[in-house]
Amino acid sequence: MAQTRTGEVVTQIHYARKGQITEEMLCVAKREKLEPELIRDEVAIGRLVIPSNINHKNLEPQGIGDAVTCKINANIGGSSLRSDATEELRKLKLCLSLGADAIMDLSVGPHITEIRRSLLENCPAPLGTVPIYEAIERVERCEDMTADGLLGVIEEQARQGVDFVTVHCGLLKAHVPIATRRLAGIVSRGGSLTATWMLHHDRENPLFDNFDRLLDICRRYDVTLSLGDGLRPGALADASDEAQFAELETLGQLVARCRDAEVQVMVEGPGHVPFDQIAMNMQRERDSCDEAPFYILGPIVTDIAPGYDHITSAIGATMGAFSGAAMLCYVTPREHLGLPTLEDVRQGVVAYKIAAHAADVARRRPGARDRDDALSRARVAFDWDRVFELSLDPQRARMMHDESHVRPEDKKADYCSMCGPKHCAMKLSKAVSESTKRRA
Repeated sequence: MAQTRTGEVVTQIHYARKGQITEEMLCVAKREKLEPELIRDEVAIGRLVIPSNINHKNLEPQGIGDAVTCKINANIGGSSLRSDATEELRKLKLCLSLGADAIMDLSVGPHITEIRRSLLENCPAPLGTVPIYEAIERVERCEDMTADGLLGVIEEQARQGVDFVTVHCGLLKAHVPIATRRLAGIVSRGGSLTATWMLHHDRENPLFDNFDRLLDICRRYDVTLSLGDGLRPGALADASDEAQFAELETLGQLVARCRDAEVQVMVEGPGHVPFDQIAMNMQRERDSCDEAPFYILGPIVTDIAPGYDHITSAIGATMGAFSGAAMLCYVTPREHLGLPTLEDVRQGVVAYKIAAHAADVARRRPGARDRDDALSRARVAFDWDRVFELSLDPQRARMMHDESHVRPEDKKADYCSMCGPKHCAMKLSKAVSESTKRRA
């Protein structure tokens, strides 16, 4: 019987360490086709997290860790220039329809609370936020933020039902001068806000200094901490540098404190990284953070393709997932250029579903290739409806096929418009196979 979570400590890791299997662990085990005991044991040692705030009532739990399939997160949210709850709901529904496993609301501007409330009410996937964005919105200047104000925002969001929060606790005052020597400096929005506050007040990171208070909030609601990489590289020239790895070592220390406090934790990873450094970065995180689930943005493997960074980053994301990353944060074509549109969101989610799935196939996860083989059989049989059904983006596949076939009779034919009836390789191959069998 699944354990119902009650009391002062309601985290998944708390129950797992007592040998108990929660309802959320059972859901993850069923989804992943794994034994509940395996899920429980992975949660107990911190190698798998199940972001699952007790106040997120419509949640369909997801497991994030090395023992389960690679997940993808989609960032949505309004900006100070464009902020509309209705538009963000459209993005949410599109992300979920295309298979996003988690959602982050990165809203800034005047409608943060309204947008988050609307998203939580309509989001069965784990929902994450970056609380410092709202804390800054509540004050006149970044420097006016206080530790109490930031922790108060985190508690409010936890009470609302937010499942995981990105907190830049590992960016210390001593790291800032190192980062100033970079080509691109500090590109993380949360990281730059934190650095600005520390330098103005000549004090340590307020979340690092108040980490125990943060852990207490997380224990009471089961908010998973996503330890943000405030010093992630924003250019290839800054990848794998002293600043990035100094912060990572601090994050490793905070992972240990989270586990001691029975708080679920994952670690966020680098942004712009040359392809040949990705596997090393994944291993470095495992070593520094005791195999905590790694949640990576990209990595983007070249800086020269604005407008196509869903491609440059999906290349890096595939290698990252193959090398052990547990969740991929999608990048849209509009990265570095503007707030993504619905079409940008579509392209970002699909690109990252491809990356995560390709890694699962390459890692030979049980059943990962079943869908590929089923689609291939449908393609050979010219069963177009089945091909579309099994596609990551059925609407796009059907549209492209139908646009390419101007005659109605061609839409159900045993060939496609690329080759036509006379030159279709699959049609000819089928004839060759049948002829070979007759002669045998």
